[in-house]
Amino acid sequence: MLAYTHAACLDHDTGPDHPERPARLKAVLDALQRAWPDQVWLEAPMAQRGDLLRVHAAPLVDAVLAPVVGGLHRLDPDTVVGSGSGRAALHAAGAGLAAVDAVMDGQDQTAFCAVRPPGHHATADAAMGFCLFNNIAVAAAHARDRHGLERIAIIDFDVHHGNGTQAIFNREPAVAYFSSHQSGLFPHTGSVHERGVGNMHNVLLPPGSGGFRFRNTWLDTLLPALDAFRPQLVLVSAGFDAHLSDPLADLMLEAEDFAWITAELRTIADRHGEGRLVSMLEGGYSLDALAECAVAHVGALRA
Repeated sequence: MLAYTHAACLDHDTGPDHPERPARLKAVLDALQRAWPDQVWLEAPMAQRGDLLRVHAAPLVDAVLAPVVGGLHRLDPDTVVGSGSGRAALHAAGAGLAAVDAVMDGQDQTAFCAVRPPGHHATADAAMGFCLFNNIAVAAAHARDRHGLERIAIIDFDVHHGNGTQAIFNREPAVAYFSSHQSGLFPHTGSVHERGVGNMHNVLLPPGSGGFRFRNTWLDTLLPALDAFRPQLVLVSAGFDAHLSDPLADLMLEAEDFAWITAELRTIADRHGEGRLVSMLEGGYSLDALAECAVAHVGALRA
C-alpha cells in the first residue's frame, strides 16, 4: 500500500472549537505510524489549477486560494479558512492525483491519502460542510481524462451524504457513486430516488443502525450494484464518523465494520480493476475512534 500526506494539511486552521481540526489528521498519522513503523510516507504534491477546474468553477478555486488576512474567514457558516488553508487544500487534492497515477502505473494496488481538509461536500461552485475542494472528485476526473477510464466507482461510507460528489457526477455515466449515510443529517440529500443517469446509488440508514444493518445494506444493495458496474478503479471517500463514539452522528458502527467494507471493496477491485483502489480521508470527529478506524481500514488495504 502507498501512503500519502503532507505537513501543510496540518496548517489548515479552523479555529479552537471547530470539529474539523488539525488534531484529527495528527491522530490518524500517529496511529498509523505506531501500527506500521515501516510504512513509507510519500509527500502529496500540489494540485494544479487545471486539475481543479475539471470539477470546480473558477470563482470557487479563486475564493479558496485567496489570501486570508486578519484571522479566519468563513466561506459558509461551517466552513472556515485561514492563511494556510489554500495550500492545505491543494496538497489534499494533489494526494488523490498522485495516488491515482501510482496505482494506474502499477506501483502498488492500493493507496491511502491521509489529508485534510475533507472534500465530499464541496460542489462545483461552493465550499461547504468543512470541505474546500472535492478531493475525490478531482481524483476521479483525473482518472477519466488522463488515464481514459470508462468505469470509475466512488464509494462513500461517511455518515454524511457526499452531496458535492453526487452533484458533480450526476450526469456523468463514466463515474458511479455508491453511498450509505444516516438519514436526517446534513446535507439532507442522498435519497434512494436520486439516481442521476442511473449512476447514483444511495441508501439511508436510520439513527441507531449498527454493524449488522450496515453490512446487510451493502451486501444486499450496494455491493451487487458496484459489482455489476465492473469498476476499472475504485475510489473511496473514507469517513469514519459512523462510529458509535462520533459526536456528530448517531450510527453505531465499530472499527471492524470499516475493515469489513474495505475488504469487500478490495475483492471487487481485484475482480474488475486489477486491484486498483485509492482511499481518501473524509470525516470522523472522535479522535480515538478516528485513529482506531483508520488503522482498521489501512490494515485491510495492506492485507
